[in-house]
Amino acid sequence: MWPDRRILNLFKTEFPIVQAPMAGAMDADLVIAAAQGGALGSLPCAMLSAEKAREQVQIIRQRVSAPINMNFSCQKAVDADPAQEAVWRQRLSPYYKELGLDPDAPVNVANRAPFDDAMCEVVEELKPEIVSFHYGLPDNKLLARVKAAGSKIMSSATTVREAIWLEEHGVDAIIAQGTEAGGHRGTFLTTDFASQAGTFALVPQVVDAVRVPVIAAGGIADGRGIAAAFALGAAGVQIGTAYLRCPESKVSAPARTLLAQGRDDSTVITNVMTGRPARGLVNRVMRELGPISPDAPEFPHAATSLAPLKAAAEKQGKLDFTNLWAGQAVRLGRDMPAAALTRALAGSALARLSKMAG
Repeated sequence: MWPDRRILNLFKTEFPIVQAPMAGAMDADLVIAAAQGGALGSLPCAMLSAEKAREQVQIIRQRVSAPINMNFSCQKAVDADPAQEAVWRQRLSPYYKELGLDPDAPVNVANRAPFDDAMCEVVEELKPEIVSFHYGLPDNKLLARVKAAGSKIMSSATTVREAIWLEEHGVDAIIAQGTEAGGHRGTFLTTDFASQAGTFALVPQVVDAVRVPVIAAGGIADGRGIAAAFALGAAGVQIGTAYLRCPESKVSAPARTLLAQGRDDSTVITNVMTGRPARGLVNRVMRELGPISPDAPEFPHAATSLAPLKAAAEKQGKLDFTNLWAGQAVRLGRDMPAAALTRALAGSALARLSKMAG
């Protein structure tokens, strides 16, 4: 029924749908629900400790027998620059004053550690069926250990050159991430995100350039988008934003309201929230200081000084400093359980594909 079954055969899932890992917006509950619906459930581990990641996977294993994707980031770690931090803190000082906060009070460093030996040991212990990476791949020794644990490997490419690089380094599948996608750009061979292609332009070019199956990501939130991705040569899709309004996500009530009000022009790519370009719903600080600011410290350090502002504003029910990552198809999201949503997406896509074939 699906025109390309390589992802189904590779991941052993009912549908060629990957529930996108969305750090900070979800945990094991959404992974379980998406898996129960037939998708590949993905656990975002970039902001988790090794102990927490282990605990979350154990919860998932107790509830479902489906394959699991553990997702990690593998950016090159960058030390905080005190001079840049001081400039950034100065830019944020009016907000600190407005909220009655001390701009000189110590704050916890943003937790975005790249994949390391400790996390690799967790993978070796838990043996997830799939391990996915963002920002390229870890070093060869770590990657070899993940493969030896029996996990299939996938990573995101935002250009054809990145896709070719990933294939040359042994991935089993490539996620072609168009500019429409919510969250951080997966770029790792370029810093020029302004020239990045959209999903419809990127997917067929990546498909032509590599032999491994390609998973389309970005702006896909209904059966039409899934069918279109397959028409372009994709063997699967990765969907994130459409799952944010599911009851199993950890998105707050005020954020759910904003998501429900989202339009095609409600999101922008910004570096203000973390220091790295990411697409999300426009908030106050993005509007007033960005969306792209040369003053934002390198990833993930921009988030450090924003954390007290985020916490204080959220106590007042405001999302002025909250990063709510979402893609350009945010308007297509629905309030329904993740398992039911997954089945609805797959059913609609199959109906479209059948009609196209006929």
